[in-house]
Amino acid sequence: MGKLSTHVLDTAHGRPAAGVAVALYAVDADGKARTLVASAATNADGRCDRPLLEGEALRAGRYELVFAAGDYFAAQGVALPAPALRFVDRVTIAFGVADASQNYHVPLVVTPWSYSTYRGS
Repeated sequence: MGKLSTHVLDTAHGRPAAGVAVALYAVDADGKARTLVASAATNADGRCDRPLLEGEALRAGRYELVFAAGDYFAAQGVALPAPALRFVDRVTIAFGVADASQNYHVPLVVTPWSYSTYRGS
């Protein structure tokens, strides 16, 4: 049985990003509606304490992970414009799960000005 996990790395400070709020949404087939299925905050290692989904809860389909990166950097004391004007504020990663028996790891590498992701192991 597969699982879905994430990891956030703060490359502006060279460390894991602790305390980042993460929301996971399931997206319907036509991409118009989404349902919150899990939420968590990252720990001192930049990971969630448990997989966001695992076993029977992980199903093939479309998902979105939303990371509160702007709030995290503001809490770190980074001088940023007001939330509506932050360059990187909410990071949304839309992805698909084709085979729910596999593990899906979706890391976020982030600074206040850029981000990237990949399918991890």
